[in-house]
Amino acid sequence: MNTQIIVDSCVDFNDRLFKKINGIIRIPFKIRIGGEEIVDRNLDTTSLLEKMKADVGKITTSCPSPYDFYENFKKNAVNFVVTISSKLSGSYQSAMAAKDMLLEEGLGNQVYVIDSKSASAGQNLIVMKLKELLEQEVDNGLIMQRMTEYTAHLKTLFLPVSIDNLARNGRISGLKAEIGKALRIVPILGSNGDGELVLKSRAFGEKQAASKLLDLIEASAVDMEHSSLAITFVDVKEKAEKMAEMIQQRLHFKDVQIFQAGGLSTVYADQGGLVLAY
Repeated sequence: MNTQIIVDSCVDFNDRLFKKINGIIRIPFKIRIGGEEIVDRNLDTTSLLEKMKADVGKITTSCPSPYDFYENFKKNAVNFVVTISSKLSGSYQSAMAAKDMLLEEGLGNQVYVIDSKSASAGQNLIVMKLKELLEQEVDNGLIMQRMTEYTAHLKTLFLPVSIDNLARNGRISGLKAEIGKALRIVPILGSNGDGELVLKSRAFGEKQAASKLLDLIEASAVDMEHSSLAITFVDVKEKAEKMAEMIQQRLHFKDVQIFQAGGLSTVYADQGGLVLAY
């Protein structure tokens, strides 16, 4: 039976891992900067960052439409879909609407939609877990049960270098951005467990932020020896590699996987930003 993994473009890139997944389908968001609409499909993120720096206005993103999902669902007997948190985007709702379209037409294609309640690195881990269960030929209903349990325990943390981009894109208030800029405060953001972005801690400078980030992971991670941690980086791979080394020296996860940000992750994490999930 033809089974397909479908994701939106908040899933990031790791060729070594994802090339093993049989033709993963990545349905793109669209990014609008300065009147230009950019499709988030294999973007040159260096060029994207240059456009972001050159334009001081608001950057907007739009999720895939139900039709985008529907056209792909029709091609496969069984579709497993992983979307960015439904609290952050309409991607999950679009996938569910496409599923309803199939049902209304009486088509027999099966669709299982997973709300990651996360983004970026968190979605990457969910795809890895889904791939593992599919390889074990677990029953589809049981796969969904296990994925629900997995996402419920998933933790996501976000370490931006600057909060200016978050502010101008409406993720935090402009006042908080100005205060943070003036005091050189680095916020540590993360999921509240229900897919919403909240402030977890704050630090003065990147060195203290890295230390506090490790403290947060140590306090909340469970069964690290049997669990993976994912890091998504924007533009600066060396920073992710250094963070991975610090984590393994102190916390000893089963493994740490590093991913390069796609367009959507780049827009919100910005240059030098890191997203971690475990």
